[in-house]
Amino acid sequence: MIEKIFFTTKETANYLGISPTTIYRMEKKRLISSTRTPGGQRRFTRESIEKYLNTSHAIEAPQNPSRYKKTDLLIREVGTEYSTQAIQPRAQSFFELGSIRIYCADFLTTNAVDDDSIDLIVTSPPYNVNVKYNSHNDAVTYDEYLIFTRKWLSRCYKYLKADGRFCLNIPLDKNKGGQQSVCADITSIAKQIGFKYHSTIVWNEQNISRRTAWGSWLSASAPYVIAPVEVIVVLYKNEWKKASGSHESDISKPEFLQWTNGVWNFNGESRKRVGHPAPFPVELPKRCIKLFSFVGDTILDPFLGSGSTLLACLQTHRAGIGVDIDANYCATARERLILEKNRQPLI
Repeated sequence: MIEKIFFTTKETANYLGISPTTIYRMEKKRLISSTRTPGGQRRFTRESIEKYLNTSHAIEAPQNPSRYKKTDLLIREVGTEYSTQAIQPRAQSFFELGSIRIYCADFLTTNAVDDDSIDLIVTSPPYNVNVKYNSHNDAVTYDEYLIFTRKWLSRCYKYLKADGRFCLNIPLDKNKGGQQSVCADITSIAKQIGFKYHSTIVWNEQNISRRTAWGSWLSASAPYVIAPVEVIVVLYKNEWKKASGSHESDISKPEFLQWTNGVWNFNGESRKRVGHPAPFPVELPKRCIKLFSFVGDTILDPFLGSGSTLLACLQTHRAGIGVDIDANYCATARERLILEKNRQPLI
């Protein structure tokens, strides 16, 4: 397949997750450049889009102040430029348990999380493999999936502290709807946004026996190779060495020796037992939290689902913020947290 080189204004706006009008303002401010067709229509090259993306984490796309009433704005003059920000009430939590908070909201629009406030993000986003979620379409085109990925990853970047880390549980690849290099593509997007790469952990879910042959049988004509593993991509924001926090670690010597081996072997989670179509086991966030954060740090899961990450926070004495768009899944997470709290011994 030939890689597309030229994009229309609308295609460029969709790719960047902004409006076509903002694209025009960006071009006027020379943040992005275009060429013209013989008919005078704008065309943006892949090179110009990628050039903008490489520096976009440090640039705020220019907004249109006329869209808002002056009473809804904080307007700050910088030379001859103005920046605007709508004043919105703080999001209300769905549930709180000590330093654990659940927000039932769309992660792409919520204001529940402050910039530069998170020590570690641990999450497993939708994989776009047609899982039947209550409130999310998990069967969009692959291009649409990557656009969605870029949007939520950009938010994660803002929320992390300068020494913040990110453990991203995703498939190595996928075959539903066509073979796609999911891990490579998402890692590339993350690096374009500004994340720095540290390592990749291979998670062997112990389910190789469930796999069957794909493609041509006993023939070189069209065999499919399927890796029965998932990965945890470990990223960070600015500096890998952690300077903030309590500096109190709670990881044991056997855990450290075992978990710093980049292949983790433990089973997945039962959908029926948890009540979620794609849960991950508490063991996964628990390992990430103990290995990459200090006691008392703040952990974020932007796709909370059944609440496994917050359960791990409760078990390891971290503050936790979980966001999920579906109220039923938030309720499931709440009930699991309450049960876990009741199991814990009184101190």
